[in-house]
Amino acid sequence: METTPELVSELRPDDVFVFGSNAGGLHGGGAARIAHERFGAVWGEGHGHHGQTYAIDTMSGLETLAREAGDFVAYATAHPELRFLLTPVGCGIAGYTPQQVAPLFAGTPTNVTVPAAFASYL
Repeated sequence: METTPELVSELRPDDVFVFGSNAGGLHGGGAARIAHERFGAVWGEGHGHHGQTYAIDTMSGLETLAREAGDFVAYATAHPELRFLLTPVGCGIAGYTPQQVAPLFAGTPTNVTVPAAFASYL
């Protein structure tokens, strides 16, 4: 299992930066801001693949996060030509722990890198 770099400052053409968002896609801080400013996240889009980013709603409750994580795993599986750099979604402003969030990403395919904090729970 490949680990996502702690700081992602550039992407290869086939890389996708996976970050935590809110349902409204207001990318004002943290990884969401980086996604918007550097990698093509679309303001107002809080879910899915836009530019070289993939947004996961982490702010609408753990049940929503679980559903979005499952959608992401399915999407990454369907797109083996891309490399997804999963950040520690939900473990910043949303306030969840890696122990709560990491298992939601069980079954991620090999084209997904995972945060070091998630690795021991997958």
